[in-house]
Amino acid sequence: MTSFFSRASRTSRASRACRARATALLGALAFAGAAQAHDFRVGDLSIDHPYATPSRPGVQTGAAYLRGIRNKGAVADRLIGATTPVAERVELHTRQTEGDVVRMREVAALEIPAGQEVQLRHGQPQHLMLVGLKQPLKAGDRFDLTLRFERAGETTVKAWVQQPRAAAEDAKGADAHHTH
Repeated sequence: MTSFFSRASRTSRASRACRARATALLGALAFAGAAQAHDFRVGDLSIDHPYATPSRPGVQTGAAYLRGIRNKGAVADRLIGATTPVAERVELHTRQTEGDVVRMREVAALEIPAGQEVQLRHGQPQHLMLVGLKQPLKAGDRFDLTLRFERAGETTVKAWVQQPRAAAEDAKGADAHHTH
């Protein structure tokens, strides 16, 4: 009898260990999937890392960015619009310097040449202006952003609200400066 119970106990422990390994493997796969989930595809376009910067309370505008839109196709495309539930509207903006004055202006479309990548990063001329924010954007928030392309069609991506790297590094530098 002792040998039966010993074998049953060993089998039960082995079964639990196997289930634990399977659960860990599934968790790792889910994490890997989540890590890859910040890149999106639509048609020949690959959209890399949509994000927005935190907004200040009481300010009705915000900005959203894309690390890049890569056109892997042989034909140019254009970003012609966007929408999001967090704002009344989304405008495509570009920044231009005229003399000593920097101006932002709305444009009808952003060109995405065939075989090239267009970046809409913080600090660069092109971005998505979120107009009529329904509430402030806070670091760590996520929201849907639907992008409309002339050729590739429409896709919804998930934008993460995060502090831009340069601003975060400036803040660290300022903190380090104040601690001396």
